[in-house]
Amino acid sequence: MSTQKNTKAQPPEKLTGIELTDIPKSAVGTKAIASALNHVFTETGVARGIGLLKNLNQTYGFDCPGCAWPDPDEKRAFLAEYCENGAKAIAEEATKNKVSPMFFSTHSVDELAELSDYEIGKSGRITHPMLLQPGASHYEEISWDEAFQLIGEELNSLNSPDEAIFYTSGRTSNEAAYLYQLFVRQFGTNNLPDCSNMCHESSGSGLAETLGIGKGSVTLDDFNHADLVIVMGQNPGTNHPRMLSALSETKKNGGKIITVNPLPEVGLLNYKDPQNPLKWIGKGQDLTDLFLQVKINGDVALLKIILKLMKEKEEEQPNSVFNHEFIQEYTDGFEAFIADLDNYTIDELLPQTGLKLPEIKKATQLIMNNDNIIICWAMGLTQHKNAVDNIREVVNLLLVKGSIGKKGAGTCPVRGHSNVQGDRTMGIWEKPKEVFLQALEKEFEFNAPRKHGYDVVHAIQAMHAEKAKVFIGMGGNFISATPDTEYTAEALRNCSLTVHVSTKLNRSHLIHGKRALILPCLGRSEQDHQASGPQFVSVENSMGVVHQSSGHLSPCSPALLSEPAIVAGMAAATLKNSKVNWSHLVSNYDFIREKIEATIAGFDNYNERVRQKGGFYLPNNARAKDFKPTHTGKANFTINQPSDIALQEGEFILMTIRTHDQYNTTIYGLNDRYRGVLNERRVLFMNSEDMKDLGLSKMDLVDLTSHFEGTKRTAAKFLVIPYSIPRQCTATYFPEANVLVPIRSTARISNTPASKGVVITIAKHK
Repeated sequence: MSTQKNTKAQPPEKLTGIELTDIPKSAVGTKAIASALNHVFTETGVARGIGLLKNLNQTYGFDCPGCAWPDPDEKRAFLAEYCENGAKAIAEEATKNKVSPMFFSTHSVDELAELSDYEIGKSGRITHPMLLQPGASHYEEISWDEAFQLIGEELNSLNSPDEAIFYTSGRTSNEAAYLYQLFVRQFGTNNLPDCSNMCHESSGSGLAETLGIGKGSVTLDDFNHADLVIVMGQNPGTNHPRMLSALSETKKNGGKIITVNPLPEVGLLNYKDPQNPLKWIGKGQDLTDLFLQVKINGDVALLKIILKLMKEKEEEQPNSVFNHEFIQEYTDGFEAFIADLDNYTIDELLPQTGLKLPEIKKATQLIMNNDNIIICWAMGLTQHKNAVDNIREVVNLLLVKGSIGKKGAGTCPVRGHSNVQGDRTMGIWEKPKEVFLQALEKEFEFNAPRKHGYDVVHAIQAMHAEKAKVFIGMGGNFISATPDTEYTAEALRNCSLTVHVSTKLNRSHLIHGKRALILPCLGRSEQDHQASGPQFVSVENSMGVVHQSSGHLSPCSPALLSEPAIVAGMAAATLKNSKVNWSHLVSNYDFIREKIEATIAGFDNYNERVRQKGGFYLPNNARAKDFKPTHTGKANFTINQPSDIALQEGEFILMTIRTHDQYNTTIYGLNDRYRGVLNERRVLFMNSEDMKDLGLSKMDLVDLTSHFEGTKRTAAKFLVIPYSIPRQCTATYFPEANVLVPIRSTARISNTPASKGVVITIAKHK
């Protein structure tokens, strides 16, 4: 019998044999190439691996299932239009290892839960649909028809459609995402949480309010024309390595780079171009001109100081700093914004930053001296209580310079998953716009629900309170991606049914409802054949380019279905009165794209344009300097709040981060090469002076306890490592530290979990 309540929701608290090395002085280069090839050839074999790499991110190949960084519009590198972690991602997907029905029959759920997330992931590709019956200890094989029937029966037995949660991961294609949201809305709910809720929801909230579009405004080519690029709260060397090529082009063309981050990340400091063998030796290319090692969540305070210094200069020399022509013609709220700056003094803001004023003055001078400015950011800005304030203050800085809507300037939120932006464009959102719902109703002849659905945090709370009873996940690893691990585990266990559409085994398959299904799908690299013949899917990258993706490998199992086919199967088994011919739509994905064209703006001639080399750009009002979609019809200045976290004596602020052998919740290996940590994940990076104050020595074993609203959460057994990080700031990896993130600690407005702003205490492990 299963001991479901005792199944481990957290990764096991076991150490794996740490080795510390010198931190590299340069990123990428020959070590990155060797690491990439080693992962690919080990998982797939040499011949298969070479075939994969030559098709990865090529014009008529398949899109990397990792990050959403765009491909060049023109010439692409032969055999190397990918990064180290992209190669790792595709190696994981194309692995020779299989998780078959025999595997499940010989490994119980409880046994698998004792493994680390790394070990679980390395088990391999799931080959057949699997069912875990109530009280059973092992998954067993089930047919696709039986699986779809079970889902339909469970959904139709609910008292309300709102008792079902339909989660989406960012790797889901446009075609699958569109069908999924159509199925869910015809079922009768807007409960469509997605991974955006946990990462860039704060970006979308802040940008939509200020600029009228929840996406970035720059293209890849803009980096060739930028005078200044500011990278905030981001580690592209690990999370988006191909971005380093764009930053390299900025430097080659005379631009400057300011990096703002609590940790000095190697990838932003020095870079060796992997596509140019002449650059593999030598000292590499310096990228960052000025590094501001800000305290965790000191960004609004830093930006306010910069803005105050700019205001002082503008008052001394009118029209020397601010772009008043742009401000007058295109913006609203400037006077209130400027007046609010006087409510703060530099002396009170400076301690929040952890910086010296001369450093900030250098940054301010660079900003004042340049007009073509791009500001990039990732989750270092978006996962805080005041995360939306962070984004809006970034926009304030760009607006005063007129650095929006022109070549070489604008906003650049760097997205994580490869199609997380496309999924939102396709309607995966719990707060759909009325114009979209009306278009769906007209095209498909049904009444779409208007009530807003649950985002991720609200979905977890609803399951925990037993207000939601069925969870369906379209990709992803929900338990390892979400906050408050034990609370979330209880929520999932309260469900009558949990369903996961997956390529590989992960911990979410082991933390389940009373009944659980695993539905295995095709990967990006695999051929997709439907009734009309071979198919391709489409995705949207971080900069709004929609392009095709077509796999070439034979599927790892004949029992796999594509994501669109799985959605169609669930819909046909659930919706008895739908006028949609689901099997017809899936028989040829052109039919799905025709429906997308009919209901979503910007997709005119979709099937024709997506077949063009490199795809096409979606409309972008901010890029076009058209701000009519905002509530004022102009770009909006805003008034924003610095961090209000007040640490008590002995308290620290913790941010969760990734290792270099990790992408989101997928763990490729146990090394964090760029931070000098090998073969271990349970580590805590601390300031050496803070360690002395606590009486801690290097490699001491400690327990971490988070404190929120009188409740404590503990994660045990972390090795302390002295590191270059501001005082009272600490960092460690997720998902190991997700247990410390309180479910109710979220960003204002966006409700994103505050995973970068966790208040903790540290004690030696007993």
